Amino acid sequence: MKAVVYSRYGSPDVLELKEIEKPVPKENEVLVKVYATTVTAGDWRMRKAKPFLVRLYNGLLKPKRVKILGFELAGVVEEVGKKVTRFKPGDEVFASCGFSFGAYAEYRCLPVNGLIALKPSRMSFEEAAAVPVGGLTALRLLKMSGLKRGQSILIYGASGSVGTFAVQIAKAYGAAVTGVCSTANIELVKSLGAESVIDYTKEDFTKSGKQFDVVLDAVGKTSKSACKAVLRPGGKFVTVTSNPKEGPTDLFQLRDLIEAGKLKSVIDRQYTFEQIREAHAYVESFRKKGNVVVSVVPESARSSVESLPDSATAA
Repeated sequence: MKAVVYSRYGSPDVLELKEIEKPVPKENEVLVKVYATTVTAGDWRMRKAKPFLVRLYNGLLKPKRVKILGFELAGVVEEVGKKVTRFKPGDEVFASCGFSFGAYAEYRCLPVNGLIALKPSRMSFEEAAAVPVGGLTALRLLKMSGLKRGQSILIYGASGSVGTFAVQIAKAYGAAVTGVCSTANIELVKSLGAESVIDYTKEDFTKSGKQFDVVLDAVGKTSKSACKAVLRPGGKFVTVTSNPKEGPTDLFQLRDLIEAGKLKSVIDRQYTFEQIREAHAYVESFRKKGNVVVSVVPESARSSVESLPDSATAA
């Protein structure tokens, strides 16, 4: 199978498309034919070894633990392990690979007790692939904040991957949402449900004179002390740099919101598998809004891929 591999840290040029051995699922795993994945900040930071802590996790001088990046994916189950009952060949799924990464490949084995679920019927594979990282982070931060219906929330970095999901989920919670973003993204954030938007290029949101029940930092560029003036007494500050508690049903909750028409993925750009270097360069430029997706299998080639043998569908 083809996979994007990197054997040294550095610029997007270290990413190479190579032929490697196709994985075989263990008894509690499914083998997913990957149709789409994404490029996240976590991907380019692992590639570049920035911050330095990446090297402590993945090898001081060169990548050792993770050699295939890709945090999230959407695709079709091709094979299941002998103890798997939740999924069958032909199921369309979306999933987070976690810190083992590995989605930049034509196939990926995933444990059925991990963050994997049936793909929302309302979404394309590209849209679904963009959900797990940003969507789960936003959901967990909002749970951590204790946001309730009727409360107010300010979301700093409302036009990024986490931010765009946070705006929509907070709106679904019944909260009054104020977003903070640049001039170019004001209309996007409003279209996602924000009642008001602060343009950080023209106004310092910490001096707006308004106070909120919750302040959510979706980009890790502010602090609780900096936001003290905009937090109501007893208000909660949460940030992507924290470590929100994982919930076993979080991915299913996101799928329910999607199927109810309350959550969608914002796709900035879409690249082919062969354009993975260009995709990394764009995300690293900090210019993206929402998500950047990569089509591992071209949409035009999917009908033939989906046609599994009768023996497989009967398994």
